[in-house]
Amino acid sequence: MQATYSIRHLVEKALYIKQLTPDIENEINYELTRLGYISDIDYEALELLMDEMDAGRVQLVSSR
Repeated sequence: MQATYSIRHLVEKALYIKQLTPDIENEINYELTRLGYISDIDYEALELLMDEMDAGRVQLVSSR
């Protein structure tokens, strides 16, 4: 089985725009549900995203 690291790519997108949008969050949740597991690389990416959010460098954008 080959890992696609799709969650990592979504996290990269959020880090690039410095925002966690509802669309990105929904896509991350969908991938977690679809895969049923999380790779080490995706886990580390999510940890980085949470650290950046805690530090205020990535903003959580609410749906309108």
